[in-house]
Amino acid sequence: MTIPVERTRAVTATREFLYALLDPKKTPRVPRAIRQWASRCARHYPGSYDLHEAARLCPKSFGPIDGN
Repeated sequence: MTIPVERTRAVTATREFLYALLDPKKTPRVPRAIRQWASRCARHYPGSYDLHEAARLCPKSFGPIDGN
């Protein structure tokens, strides 16, 4: 069973992964189509503010970021 802080950590890690896909220095040889797909996903992906609000408004679903 996933606990709220694990769900928040997964969302944060996924955001970091998407941004790593966008950086050719971090992820060389990624096809252009994959970078474009990652860009479309990252454009509206929840940021830190959104996760803080989700944790505040839905504490049973999302936990604090980095223990904050």
